[in-house]
Amino acid sequence: MAVAEATRTPAPAKRRRSRSARREQWHATGFITPSVVGLGLFTLFPVVMAVVMSFYKWPMLGTHEFVGFSNFSYLFGGDPDFLAAVRNTFVFTGLFVPLNIIVALGLAFWISTSRFQQLFRVLFFIPSITPAVANAVIWKLLYQPDGVIAYYTEKLFGVHAPNFLADGHTALLAVVVMSVWQGFGYNMIIFSAAINEMPPSVLEAASIDGATGIRKLLRIQLPLISPSLFFATVMTMISSLQVFTQVFIMTGGGPGNSTETMVMNVYQAGFVSRDLGLAAASAWILFALILIITAVQFVGQKRWVHYEH
Repeated sequence: MAVAEATRTPAPAKRRRSRSARREQWHATGFITPSVVGLGLFTLFPVVMAVVMSFYKWPMLGTHEFVGFSNFSYLFGGDPDFLAAVRNTFVFTGLFVPLNIIVALGLAFWISTSRFQQLFRVLFFIPSITPAVANAVIWKLLYQPDGVIAYYTEKLFGVHAPNFLADGHTALLAVVVMSVWQGFGYNMIIFSAAINEMPPSVLEAASIDGATGIRKLLRIQLPLISPSLFFATVMTMISSLQVFTQVFIMTGGGPGNSTETMVMNVYQAGFVSRDLGLAAASAWILFALILIITAVQFVGQKRWVHYEH
């Protein structure tokens, strides 16, 4: 009997633990439900709808008509604005990404030797946390024919500066310069942290072996921070392919379509032409391009990114 009672006594404790576990599960479910609902309503549902809409002629007001792949074929074969937007996006990315990385990397190495490193980090990071709209408005004023840039160009060099944003040859470059100024702060912080984590013993050994200057940079320092360099390159590439705010505020895609990017094209199709189906198709093409380029970067990183094991 004593043995039987001993085997039965843990049952209430097990039931209490079971009730406690169920209570914790309900609490956890309650906490996670708002996030799951928000993810479904504001992310998953729009993604599914964008897929559906890309196969329809979907005016903002009116009836919807299934057109299959006609939206995609029109974009690639009959829409000069879209093809110009693809070209402009790649030109912007090809200029912005290297300049951003070089400026951020150079400043990170420079401030790493300064005793005011923390102060410089804060100062250089300020443009990155300032609202992009405000930055774009300020730079638009700077680029005006009667702005600060034109004034000092004439005063120092005796020549009249062009109207940068009104000239199709300089407008995109002007947007690139503004974007580099605004965006290098994030990468500079990443590179600065990576530089500070470089093992001093490795750098001292390289100096003893006679490695100096460019050789030390290329053979020792860059390989040591290559994971951070790869991360910054991927993220900068993705953000540059989605550039919109600067273009919208500074040029509106003009003059002509010389600065219209792919996201700007999505905006024009959806909210100006009010063809949501065409806008959805353009957005999915952009997504595919970003996915392919990112995949290529991940495949290629095996050759130059060195991880510590």
